[in-house]
Amino acid sequence: MLAQSVLSGVFAGALYGLLGLGLGLSWGLLRTINLAHFAFAFLSAYICYQLAFVMKVDPLLSLGLIVPLMFALGAGLHWLTDRFKLTPFSSLLLTFGCMGIAESLMQTVWTADPRKLESHYAELKFRLGPLYLPVPEVLTLVLAIAISFGAWALLRHTDLGKALRASAEDAPVAAAFGINQRRNGFLLAGACAALAGVAGVCIALSSSISPSQMYAWVGVVFAAVMLGGLGSALGPLIAGLVIGVSEAVTMAVTAPSWAPLVSFTLLILILLARPGRIR
Repeated sequence: MLAQSVLSGVFAGALYGLLGLGLGLSWGLLRTINLAHFAFAFLSAYICYQLAFVMKVDPLLSLGLIVPLMFALGAGLHWLTDRFKLTPFSSLLLTFGCMGIAESLMQTVWTADPRKLESHYAELKFRLGPLYLPVPEVLTLVLAIAISFGAWALLRHTDLGKALRASAEDAPVAAAFGINQRRNGFLLAGACAALAGVAGVCIALSSSISPSQMYAWVGVVFAAVMLGGLGSALGPLIAGLVIGVSEAVTMAVTAPSWAPLVSFTLLILILLARPGRIR
């Protein structure tokens, strides 16, 4: 039972890391605290649900529509923050407002009632000895690992990645060397929103969804981002796995109501120990 709980924690942590990846890159490299990231994820989950329920589209194939749509929304939001030269705190307030607007929109279209995506993936399970591995959670873990390592390789070994890191370190010097920060900012913001879209499809595959549910993810994903490091590609995944396993073990040993204590305690300790991490 404890081993199955740990495995469930790994799957949950992978989703925390996948959702935190785009948020952490946006915060660390663009200096934008984008709470609308959660709205993008749940809007993607609802679009995936709608396509699968009405048009019988495979949830994974829905990524073909969701990823470019979220990319466009992320780039458009970045245009707004860049146009008015918002500070990180101002971007937090703006995107929180966007989050509220998105919640109202989702409630209008899909109501506030929880929805559950019924797909053939939900019925599939692997068995590893006494452990069960649901296919939706396995897909989430594989996607989280592949995307995190892909983002790490891009940031470390490509000209675009080096340009993004240079702009984050010293924007005036980077601009003096000819780096097109405006173009790169749009690309990164769009990519971060697209990552939220992938995470949203994973959420739709593995759990029920409701518009207000996105607020419940804020604390634990923020903890994963802060623990993993702002602007880090692999950090949120590792931190998410630590938090997910810790929560799962806590629920198995004590009670489910104690699980949020883990993520919020870690977040508070990080803020107290290293307040300079928020920039």
